[in-house]
Amino acid sequence: MPCWRRLCAAVLLLAATAAAHTAAHAAAPIKPHIADATVKAGRERLSLDRGWLFHLGDVRQAPIVGHEESYSNAKAGNAPGAAGAEFDDSDWRRLDLPHDWAVEGPFDPKANISQGYRPRGIGWYRRYLQVDPADRGRHFELQFDAIATHATVYVNGNVVNRNWSGYNASNIDITPYLTYGDALNTISIRVDAEAMEGWWYEGAGMYRHAWLVKRAPVHVATDGVYAVPRPDKSGKGKEWSLPVEVTLNNSGKKASDVTVEVTVFDPAGKQVGRQLAKASVGVLKDATVKLPFRINDPALWSIARTNLYKVVTRVLENGKAQDEVALHTGFRTIRFDAQQGFFLNGEHLKLQGVCIHQDHAGVGVAIPDSVWEYRLRRLKELGVNAIRFSHNAPAAEVLDMVDRMGFVVMDENRNFNPSPDYMKQLEWMVRRDRHHPGIILWSVFNEEPVQGSEVGYEMVRRMAAAVKSLDDTRPVTAAMNGGFFSDLNVAHAVDVVGANYQVPDYDRFHKAYPTVPFTSSEDTSAFMTRGVFKTDKDKNQIASYDDLADAAQWGNTHRDAWEAIAKRPFVAGGFVWTGFDYRGEPTPNEWPSVSSVFGIMDLNGFPKNAYYIHQAQWIKDRPLIHIAPHWNWAGSEGKDIRLMVMANVERIELRLNGKQLGEQKADPFRMNYFNVAYAPGKLEAIGYNGGKEVVRTAVETTGEPVALELIPDRQDLAGDGRDAMPITVRALDAQGRAVPLADPVVTFKVTGGGRSIGHGNGDPTSHEDEKGATRRLFNGLAQLIVQTSFDAMQPVTVEASAPGLKAATLTIPVKAVAAVPFVASADAPLTFVRTWRVAPPGDTRPNPNQKIDSFDMNTWGWGQPPMWGAAGSKFNLYRSSFTPRKNLADGNGLIRFAGIKGRAEVWINGKLVGKKDSFAAAPLDLELPAGTGKREISVIVEAEPGQGGAQGSGITGNVTIEPKK
Repeated sequence: MPCWRRLCAAVLLLAATAAAHTAAHAAAPIKPHIADATVKAGRERLSLDRGWLFHLGDVRQAPIVGHEESYSNAKAGNAPGAAGAEFDDSDWRRLDLPHDWAVEGPFDPKANISQGYRPRGIGWYRRYLQVDPADRGRHFELQFDAIATHATVYVNGNVVNRNWSGYNASNIDITPYLTYGDALNTISIRVDAEAMEGWWYEGAGMYRHAWLVKRAPVHVATDGVYAVPRPDKSGKGKEWSLPVEVTLNNSGKKASDVTVEVTVFDPAGKQVGRQLAKASVGVLKDATVKLPFRINDPALWSIARTNLYKVVTRVLENGKAQDEVALHTGFRTIRFDAQQGFFLNGEHLKLQGVCIHQDHAGVGVAIPDSVWEYRLRRLKELGVNAIRFSHNAPAAEVLDMVDRMGFVVMDENRNFNPSPDYMKQLEWMVRRDRHHPGIILWSVFNEEPVQGSEVGYEMVRRMAAAVKSLDDTRPVTAAMNGGFFSDLNVAHAVDVVGANYQVPDYDRFHKAYPTVPFTSSEDTSAFMTRGVFKTDKDKNQIASYDDLADAAQWGNTHRDAWEAIAKRPFVAGGFVWTGFDYRGEPTPNEWPSVSSVFGIMDLNGFPKNAYYIHQAQWIKDRPLIHIAPHWNWAGSEGKDIRLMVMANVERIELRLNGKQLGEQKADPFRMNYFNVAYAPGKLEAIGYNGGKEVVRTAVETTGEPVALELIPDRQDLAGDGRDAMPITVRALDAQGRAVPLADPVVTFKVTGGGRSIGHGNGDPTSHEDEKGATRRLFNGLAQLIVQTSFDAMQPVTVEASAPGLKAATLTIPVKAVAAVPFVASADAPLTFVRTWRVAPPGDTRPNPNQKIDSFDMNTWGWGQPPMWGAAGSKFNLYRSSFTPRKNLADGNGLIRFAGIKGRAEVWINGKLVGKKDSFAAAPLDLELPAGTGKREISVIVEAEPGQGGAQGSGITGNVTIEPKK
């Protein structure tokens, strides 16, 4: 503390200063800057994906040791370093979201095996946001759909959110922290990806979308509309209730009486219901409104007919719409029966499911929405009707696709913990997702060691209760891999018991608990390397015949796992581990393997043999047949090649070069095997039903590759800067046949209205740069992903070349579409000098270089422009400090005062750098002296004689450090 003499002097000065300021402001009572009545109505949800700055690695700050620095550090808006508003990020990398920095990094054999040997670490993101003064009074919310893994978010140097999961969204009210007009707002995010939540590749960074939502003061809260249909008690589906519940929030300065209007539209867009309700919402309060609907004979949602109803909610004040939000829901019944499994709309449905993670070749977890659509389409073609998003909530856009494309879903919580921080994650998932008709199960965990204990039971009991408080229309489950038969365990706390890999206990459990619904929540875990038919342990390659030797010791082959499920009516279905290969967890291998081989498809979505096995098991509405392996076995002439034929027909015939080799009755569970002496040529498999040929397939011996081929997934791209397309790359022989063993190194060149965002080949041992210009084909295939540019409406041209092969060129048309509304990028070439110290006023010119004791926080006041001199004072002294950006510190910068009223002197680091000689209010530009480091700026303002009253002199606008024009 200061000594008593200093304290007395400070008190006297403060008293004089206070008296002066009181006189200056006596006639100007404090009022809100703008009344709520003038605030803009309506909602804007704007993409915040563009224009981020990124720095890989932590930004270390020097230790805080001084008293002034310690005092300032503890104050709002004064976060240090990269978290602060004025940090120099001029040399940071510019990028757009979604972004996964881990996929950009090199593989490291010393890094975590489960994370795919990818270094993770710390990263920083920053972005600038300019807010129109006309938006003052609106409610502003930042929405980050997910950030991997832990994130701390700052706005204008204030901590506004800390998030402890890489899978849930952060919805952040930033209204209190904003500045308006020319002063840019700074968003800074520190991402800690050293933290891990899973034992698979999780990526790093802002890998889902970001949004800025602007709303009127009285608005519908985020995820604040509950609209989940309920059937009548008879279960016949003719008369339904739709109990809509709307949560409102008022961030304004006055209580409001509003009307909530909810309108329901059927799948054809016809209005089928409308309700109004009154609500009173207090200042900074929430209010809930309930509006019950009766819908007669609705069009039901099903896997085959994905009928979706639209629920539109509007908030009206004095007859004027203030806010509007829409969501889709669906009418369907679900039932898990302990004896017969699962029923959708009263019809039995065996769950033909897969578990999937959220990474893809070339892009890691930063998957464009259109590539997600490609992945789901591949699953649909496979015959999948159920998806378990393991082990975390997926992106909201993915669940929208699920509803439109026709899948049922197990929506799974990541962190098993009923403590407040983690319960918020579970509640967020349910609140966000409960309107989706595709969701049929809430899963609270996967394979927890306490699952067979009282501790596990009590934890699940609390989590299940939280789920039911938000949505009681769906059962709660948990994916257990044991512990079913203890006296008190998780199975006693869930509605449907989920079992991972417990095939030997299926019958035992059903016998012990015949009234408890049961499903396989995870099964199979069989190993295959795409295109490989001879296991080579030295190369970490595993054959694709689905042999028991190539299944995990805890799992089963694809054929065994499904047979155990299909033959037991009480098992609702299964979820194969996994639909796609994924990075990390390269079981049973280690380095150099960097991704798993569990997938029915590889990382690109290219099929393995398992794909055709499950097609034969799951698809019944059209005949299918497939042969494996390929027929390129040079050097093995006359030797037996083991063939696997997968078909859903009655009988199979095999022919080689037109000669019949034999017939077999098709086995729908085991598939069919033949041993055939190799001879080059054409090997055919023919499928028969009722004695008639219904399907035929063939593999042929090819020549050497002579040319490349590029196959687009679709015919065109949308020119919105977000649409992306996988392109299949393969090599052809002289007859135009795909060469299954080709492995040339392909160089890509993408020009026009798009760019490459990554590539892959499905080789689990590949360490190639996924963002580079080249990729080797693996067993004949690779995949390139291109994405349109935001501002270039022209075709995308892809060129692929390889030594000795004819190059391939593909031109993809780009169609004009309406862009997703977005927040324009805002550069920060200038520094705002924001926080100032204000010396006590006086009638004599003050010393501009007078010192302030570092522990004296009270003698001098505090302010931000505009700063007016005290009433009656002739001279005022203002002081601040700043560190100019690197590009402005070498003599190319200006100190720009938007306005000064009165004569002025400007001093930098104790030296006079310029003057303003007139008393009239005017801007002032001064050259910033070259130099490095922090600068101290002092400004003396002299009031015009007789004009020293309130607003008679001072710094009247922003003070910035910016480039010379």
